[in-house]
Amino acid sequence: MAMRKQDEEVVFPNAAGIDVGASSHWVAVPRYSASEPVREFGAMTDDLNALADWLLACGVDTVALESTGVYWIPVYEVLESRGLKVWLVDARQMKYVPGRKSDVQDCQWLQKLMSLGLLRAAFRPGKEVCVVRAVVRQREVLLAEQASWVLRMQKALVQMNIQLGEVLTDVMGMTGQAIIRDIVAGQRDPAVLARHRHGRVKASEHDIVRALTGNWRDEHVFVLTQALAMYDSLAQRIVECDAKIEALLAPLGCHEVTLAGPAKRAGKNTPGFDLRTALARWAGADLTRINGIAVTSVLTVLSEIGPDLGRFASVKHFCSWLGLCPGTKVSGGKILSARTRRSTNRVRQALKLAAMSLSRNGSALGAFYRRMCARMDKPRANTAVAHKLARMIYFMLTRGEAYVDQGQQNYEEQQRQRSIAALRRRAAELGFAVTPTAATA
Repeated sequence: MAMRKQDEEVVFPNAAGIDVGASSHWVAVPRYSASEPVREFGAMTDDLNALADWLLACGVDTVALESTGVYWIPVYEVLESRGLKVWLVDARQMKYVPGRKSDVQDCQWLQKLMSLGLLRAAFRPGKEVCVVRAVVRQREVLLAEQASWVLRMQKALVQMNIQLGEVLTDVMGMTGQAIIRDIVAGQRDPAVLARHRHGRVKASEHDIVRALTGNWRDEHVFVLTQALAMYDSLAQRIVECDAKIEALLAPLGCHEVTLAGPAKRAGKNTPGFDLRTALARWAGADLTRINGIAVTSVLTVLSEIGPDLGRFASVKHFCSWLGLCPGTKVSGGKILSARTRRSTNRVRQALKLAAMSLSRNGSALGAFYRRMCARMDKPRANTAVAHKLARMIYFMLTRGEAYVDQGQQNYEEQQRQRSIAALRRRAAELGFAVTPTAATA
């Protein structure tokens, strides 16, 4: 009778657990499936195929895979290609489950928790999204590396007392690049170098001449030359990534979308092709219509989660996965903390950067951001606005709703009417009535 009750508690009777390692993987299946329920397999491709054959021979249909570094990716792909349902679980989940595993191997503990339904699968987008995501992440790595070489160029200039950063906002802008490349080519005359000044530069040519008067030490010029060469090499690699992204997005554009309104100003790191149209055709909606959302932010969002958000049950689940929801640390009915949890989610970071760009925006979202900043500090205001942006993106991707900006004045009028309604309710509770006065000129 006790065994029957235990069998009824099993949610996944044919589940297996895999403890992923760098050189080998430990696998556990139900005890009744094999005479040796725990086995070790190597990390080579032949070993992974043998692992899949053994799991299928044991009648396993669901596998719990521990997310360890990047070692789980080949195992996940091989098992998924063989028709097994793979659950990628966070290793931190196991420490929240009551019980001890000191005398049990990790794979057996994983198999037990999976069979009892005590684990949750992590979100992993489709194959085509993962392909785009890998290239987009590589592009972000190259951009970060390129920025580090710009800092090295600035350091070499300062060591020669070439104060280019004092007269130019962007050292690698049109004027800055022309001056640096002329220096590397051998030019040392400040007056000749200052002729590269663009008409939009606020500093005068005389100020640029003063900033370019320094000591031209050979070792610092050598470092500047090498840093510029690395910058150009990384720029070429970024161009190759852009071409690869364009080729990957072309077959994914299955929606016919009419782009309304002018395109937003392209940033310095925006890909050279028509990225806005390609992303709109992939998603079925033009997310750049949302104020503050640049086309590069849309690229980050879609490459990380894809256009299909059916995996999330509701918009609240989606915002919770992003780490933009308030915390629920409550004890005795008292809220101890409502801070959002820390997260390195790339979509969250992109949305928070987009929220920061709304500080001077004249839209309704800009007015909402400034209202939040008046109520709380800026980091919390950024999170609140990022939460609002995430909700808009969810509704546009799931319902096909178009975003329409109602303007700052309309938003402020709505807030004014809400404040009046709240004052009237409060006055009615105290036995008073609110009477508006006539507007004066």
